[in-house]
Amino acid sequence: MIFSKTLIHWYSIHKRNLPWRETNNPYYIWLSEIILQQTQVKQGLPYYEAFVSKFPSVFDLANADESDVLKLWQGLGYYSRARNLHASAKYVANELEGVFPNNYKDLLKLKGVGDYTASAIASICFNEAAAVVDGNVYRVLSRYFDIETPINSSKGAKEFKTLAQELIDAKQPANFNQAIMEFGATQCKPKNPNCTTCPFNSSCLALKRNKIADLPVKIKSAKAKKKYFNFLVFISEDEKTILEKRKGKGIWQNLYQFPLVETDNELTEKAFKNLVLDHDLLKDTAFKMSLYNKESLIHKLSHQHLYTKFWIINTKKLPVKGVSTSKIREFAVPILIGNFIESFNF
Repeated sequence: MIFSKTLIHWYSIHKRNLPWRETNNPYYIWLSEIILQQTQVKQGLPYYEAFVSKFPSVFDLANADESDVLKLWQGLGYYSRARNLHASAKYVANELEGVFPNNYKDLLKLKGVGDYTASAIASICFNEAAAVVDGNVYRVLSRYFDIETPINSSKGAKEFKTLAQELIDAKQPANFNQAIMEFGATQCKPKNPNCTTCPFNSSCLALKRNKIADLPVKIKSAKAKKKYFNFLVFISEDEKTILEKRKGKGIWQNLYQFPLVETDNELTEKAFKNLVLDHDLLKDTAFKMSLYNKESLIHKLSHQHLYTKFWIINTKKLPVKGVSTSKIREFAVPILIGNFIESFNF
């Protein structure tokens, strides 16, 4: 099809020089695809290089402590990706003797691998004609064919997957998949796409109908909930602090944080100090408390906005076993905590 040939030709001229494009080793391709899920290349590239350096093989990653994996992942967000990455590495290393599944269907059995990632690995590593569909692909196809079906609907997912599968060049599936993703990332961008230099500007329906800014269509998600976090940053005279490991099934599972007090709304300093007088860590402890940031730091996640304050608790001795402030950077923490640690400069 002319579309596929034009796209692949464009890619041969304009593709970026990226390390995972210099190999078809499934371990490296899998690693890059997991890192680049919901992450731009410029942000993901240093993480990819760090992982390859520290864990050059799937066995190295499988044998690592989860805390080391989470620490290396720190700042990328969506930490379930890192936990799934580690779990799948163990499965491949221990159950499959280090050999990755070599087809789309079996790749889907890996934890954290969905349709897009399985398609990418299958096509790039094993030349299987499995079409990828990600945000870039949705944008390119919805604009070129003027498709108004919401991309975050079940109907849209099926429609775009079917269309991409019809368009893929069965003889060059790896090039086609990488081409359409690259085209969406650098040419058919979300805002201010380069339509004047686009090889499809004479056949793109959205451009012809002046609908570039309207596509793709996405159903608006529910309004993000507000949450109010108050972290208690203990500092003892012997320069120790308290870090707690988060439990349960949350986005920060197994990451470390300062003791957290969550409130229903933002409290004044006086109201908060009165509230925490009965806190388990404070009720039998002599301390002085001060507010580090007068204005709440707003940390935006996909489903919630965290309004955060850090309260400095100076005390002679910690009420529980602590960690040296000199070693605090060795722990895997959410980026919200990491940014505070750097700004406070323990």
